[in-house]
Amino acid sequence: MIDLLEPPQGDLRLLDTELAQRLLAADLPARLAFTAPDGTPRVIPVNFWWNGSEIVMAGFAPSKRSRMLRARPEVAITIDTNSTPPEVLLIRGPAQVSEVHGLLPEYAAALRKGGSERVEQDLALLSARAPRMERIAVRPTWAGLMDFRTRYPEAAPEWMKGPADPAPHPTHEETIR
Repeated sequence: MIDLLEPPQGDLRLLDTELAQRLLAADLPARLAFTAPDGTPRVIPVNFWWNGSEIVMAGFAPSKRSRMLRARPEVAITIDTNSTPPEVLLIRGPAQVSEVHGLLPEYAAALRKGGSERVEQDLALLSARAPRMERIAVRPTWAGLMDFRTRYPEAAPEWMKGPADPAPHPTHEETIR
């Protein structure tokens, strides 16, 4: 694992830190930000799957979202906790949209992260309907990470950075509550 303090914001090595790996594996929604054709911003919560090189999201085809992403593929993604202090992973990169016939494996994997007993029933129902799905893959070109204990926003005032809190990071279970 990469030391959390070493890489600067923007460095893709941040994705290899323990904190980033925990956030990428957590049962948390990602927030996908993109630009609509009229130039206005959009942000939507979406399930995702990290395959080690891409964040993969899915939707049912055809969708307005995929048309917008094809027109303007540059996106930003945030995965963050609801804890105090928050833990935040920021990712930027181009979205690549492709259509798949049938249930997208990454869609199933993203739903299974929650461990709900109904997931398998829901997936079986969707598989029987043989949906046409959209695979939205973002290969990061920039990554940022904040835990508000050792890593802060670049423009944070010095008083915010103060003496480091010696309290340990929350466990995975605490993070996803």
